Amino acid sequence: MDKIETIEDFYKRKFDWIPDTIRNEIGHFNVFEHVPVEPGKTTSLAYKRRDFYKVMLVIGDIKMNYADKVVVVKKQALFFSNPQIPYNCEDLDKIQAGFYCIFNQHFFHKFGDLNQYSVFQSAGNHVFELSDEQVAQITGIYTKMFTEIKSDYIHKYDVLRNLVFELLHFAMKIEPSAKSDKQLLNASRRISTLFLELLERQFPIDENHQTVSLRAASDYANQLNVHVNHLNRAVKETTQKTTTQIIAERMLQEAKILLKHSSWSVAEIAYALGFTEVTHFNNFFKKHIQRSPLKFRNA
Repeated sequence: MDKIETIEDFYKRKFDWIPDTIRNEIGHFNVFEHVPVEPGKTTSLAYKRRDFYKVMLVIGDIKMNYADKVVVVKKQALFFSNPQIPYNCEDLDKIQAGFYCIFNQHFFHKFGDLNQYSVFQSAGNHVFELSDEQVAQITGIYTKMFTEIKSDYIHKYDVLRNLVFELLHFAMKIEPSAKSDKQLLNASRRISTLFLELLERQFPIDENHQTVSLRAASDYANQLNVHVNHLNRAVKETTQKTTTQIIAERMLQEAKILLKHSSWSVAEIAYALGFTEVTHFNNFFKKHIQRSPLKFRNA
């Protein structure tokens, strides 16, 4: 898998220039309209992580590879990406129209934790198919972004943050979660949120971050200074899944990414995921996927 694409890399690849304000004190935000791919240009983005967030309205018949999932967009969709999970888009020449905005974490510093929202979580939904009416509504939000970013209003970036939140909440209302009442900041919710944040900090696994050190529910409980039973109850109450199940799902997701998109051997992947024996990793993978890691890689 290629190295992480920085926001500077994005501008050089896309426009062959880098804005002077890209790393300023308020963070970076920009909004763009999709431009048709020129004949002879590449029609597929490289599969990699980016160090910035992206919210994209796509009108066209394309395929998105997101983490270990493949999503085919038949007509039009709203897409959310984050720095934790790699993705790419195929058939770029089939994009008929659309818009996208990009921003870094610092742009929302002191304005909220983006990772608390399901559209930016590894287990959340990231691609939302849209009706024509919904496309019109989303287009209206992007139109406001273009107007605002060109304005001289002193607080325009506050307005732009609010418009990003409009996109975020618009998507989550399309597919309301059975966990919508989890926003109540009770003790269980706080513990569960801390656990999920700690889990995500174990990833991504790459040349700069090679070994998972927390693998069991008890490891996370120790880090959070709570009893493992208390952690398990809190996680079950707020996610309807066990702590062990969530850890296993995230480990499997990373394993599938590395098997499909890295040149690491199965043994190297096993070690990176914290398995002391390759056979233990093979058994873990086969138990959940019903295929060995090698068969999954070669499929």
